[in-house]
Amino acid sequence: MIRTASRIEQLIDHLYDHDPIVESERALLVTESYQQTENQPMIIRRAKALENILGKMKVVIRPNELIVGNLATSPRGTQIFPEFSNDWLEDEFDRIEKRAGDKFIVPEQVKQDLSEAFKYWKGRTTNELATELMSPETKNAMNAGVFTVGNYYFNGVGHISVDYKLVLEKGLKGIKEEVCTALKSLDYGDPEIVKKSQTLKAMSISLDAVMNYARRLADEAKLEADRETDSNRKSELLQIAANCARVPANPATSFYEALQSFWIIQAVIQIESNGHSISPMRFDQYMYPFYKKDVENGRLDEAEAQKLLDVLWVKFNDVNKIRDEASTKAFGGYPMFQNLIVGGQDKEGMDATNPLSYACLQATANTRLPQPSISIRIWNKTPESLIHKAGEVSRLGLGMPAYYSDEVIIPSLVNRGISLTDARDYGIIGCVEPQVGGKTEGWHDAAFFNIPKVLEITLNNGYANGEKIGLSTGDFSSFTTFDQLKSAFEEQMKYFVKLLVNADNSVDVAHGERAPLPFLSSMVEGCIEKGLSLQEGGAKYNFTGPQGVGIANAGDALMAIKKLIYEDNKLSIHELKNALDTNFGKEQNQAITNSEPVGTNKDLSQLSTDELVELLKDLLNDNDTNIKKKDTNASQPMNEKDGEYIRQLLINGAPKYGNDIDVVDQMVRKVALIYCKEVQKYLNPRGGTFQPGLYPVSANVSCGIETKASADGRFAGEPLADGVSPVSGSDQNGPTAALNSVAKLDHHIASNGTLLNQKFHPSALAGEEGLRNLSALVRSYFEQKGMHVQFNVVSKETLLDAQKNPENYKNLVVRVAGYSAHFVSLDKSIQQDIIARTEQQF
Repeated sequence: MIRTASRIEQLIDHLYDHDPIVESERALLVTESYQQTENQPMIIRRAKALENILGKMKVVIRPNELIVGNLATSPRGTQIFPEFSNDWLEDEFDRIEKRAGDKFIVPEQVKQDLSEAFKYWKGRTTNELATELMSPETKNAMNAGVFTVGNYYFNGVGHISVDYKLVLEKGLKGIKEEVCTALKSLDYGDPEIVKKSQTLKAMSISLDAVMNYARRLADEAKLEADRETDSNRKSELLQIAANCARVPANPATSFYEALQSFWIIQAVIQIESNGHSISPMRFDQYMYPFYKKDVENGRLDEAEAQKLLDVLWVKFNDVNKIRDEASTKAFGGYPMFQNLIVGGQDKEGMDATNPLSYACLQATANTRLPQPSISIRIWNKTPESLIHKAGEVSRLGLGMPAYYSDEVIIPSLVNRGISLTDARDYGIIGCVEPQVGGKTEGWHDAAFFNIPKVLEITLNNGYANGEKIGLSTGDFSSFTTFDQLKSAFEEQMKYFVKLLVNADNSVDVAHGERAPLPFLSSMVEGCIEKGLSLQEGGAKYNFTGPQGVGIANAGDALMAIKKLIYEDNKLSIHELKNALDTNFGKEQNQAITNSEPVGTNKDLSQLSTDELVELLKDLLNDNDTNIKKKDTNASQPMNEKDGEYIRQLLINGAPKYGNDIDVVDQMVRKVALIYCKEVQKYLNPRGGTFQPGLYPVSANVSCGIETKASADGRFAGEPLADGVSPVSGSDQNGPTAALNSVAKLDHHIASNGTLLNQKFHPSALAGEEGLRNLSALVRSYFEQKGMHVQFNVVSKETLLDAQKNPENYKNLVVRVAGYSAHFVSLDKSIQQDIIARTEQQF
């Protein structure tokens, strides 16, 4: 691996020297504080818990660091947050080091300490309260795999960006003054004064705790400087001490101070709660005044500023989080989703690109690490030089940056009630979720809704896995028209979306009651003014954003049913049902546990057009030479088509989304709209609305495990299509045709974000022509009103070799979904999903 400086290489080596360690320090300190604050208001308890943690946790300055602030003692270590959930962790103690992906070391003493601490939390977690609040029907649907709300069900919420600019310009002292002013102005006749006063007092306690934490870092730096014998390092440590003594308590006066102030805020947010996706968002905008001033005044040259950026980029990768084993299949690769975006337009509608926009992209190129998850905003006045720079980074093979369209996202946010000025200032949270930073509690990633599972339940008249969990919408065999099936599907969708809303709102209420976050709330507009935490509706804008998963599978399946059964009469309902019920003649348990891509549909990309035509002729003529029929069910009529014949007919006998074929593209669009229009009808407990998204993180893999064989020819247990991307291998007409298909979706209504993955062979982006082609592809897609696209630039051969010889590919970073990760850290099921994606060429 090429590094730009030995310091960067040393910092990275120190981070990745061994598997991360689970630590018990925070869990013990939060438990200690809660035991001491029984019967006090919950938000005060939360503030005092943070005060106890920040005042007693070990502060660490890692070797060669220039920007400091640790979440754990060990590099990439993870703390535990028992107030959200903990049963799963104790159950998995002895398996965590043996996982296929996201391994952690759990020392025996840590196991003992945590087991003891967990006893206090029985009956006190947000997870337990949320479970009690959910309806039985909701829990049944979750257990059947229709949707999951696992993100916030087991963890903190996160998915937010605070007003970093406010912190940099006013300091925490300035924010505390606002809190004190709000407290003094409370009206004793206000029936909410008790609640408001406690919230504001909690904010004040939290702000003091963070300023004290920064002083502790300053003291530690001074101590290390006293012991340091190297004069250069001694000088660096003294500067670190000076920085931490000043910020974030006071306004930053230099670019270096601004970076340090930013990082302390970024770190403490993730100590207060373990909600991930704490996103810097428009870093190049609020940091640029400090950068510009120092460069123009000669305090820093551009190379020195770049060095500081590179060091911060490494620091982002020190943040880590442990998830339950099942979640590692949906969020594999130790992801933290710290999204940082550059470019786009400013609040006045003018292009906002500046030199720091380029420097941020260069920092990603220099460090070649998964974090931060860097993105770029594109509009019709984006300089071609910025897209060119982004393309240079894309072809490094990191899966970054992700590209976003201002001209879709800004109107979609305005449509949700956000002012035009605020909408122009949007950034991206986590994977692909647009948000106005410092003003929004977006609750993005609120759930993953398995659309093909709902279609499966529809075909079985409300049953899943032998249990009645849906509505009785009619026996599939009784439907004489496609419209009857479509109507039944819509009714089931409406029913399960309503249950999803019940689940999300139950978790929402639980967080409001048991885990308000006063420090986080102090840096989001509206909370101080209202005297409410974020979890109680304090933000200016409030949303809940659940994601629809598998629209391509559901659309392709409905298209196949419509054409082959209702239009061409090439397949009967009975034949299809039998094929699906028997997993196309395979044993279902084998299909579900098989992590390898299986079936002819994974190999069709290797066939020529003539070979495909001949294959289809053979299939449609029922050629026994090419397809040997099997008796998969003794009760079947002997002349019935066998499962593999039917599967190939479903794959090849109907058009597929991703090839710019309007009839099927419109079918997928309809599926997406059924979901989106239903979701947006509902309200959340914070006074906000639900907004739909269409992306899976990597939950398309785990949702696929929960879903039986589908009528697009997919075996039971295989991954669903990711995001709004076509089913892997089905987009056969090149990258432009695939983008044309995806652009036919209504991206505006999916205001919580859409995700499109494309994979290119490195040769496709070689040279200046490759960069020009990539730029033209992105601009063309966005002109058609696509919202987002991202690229993996890596060959299939490289990925296969990395699977076989992981020790040779420790630094290989790939795009998983809305985030990048080291390929070898991923569960094999996610690795296979990435390998199976269509490899495009221009």
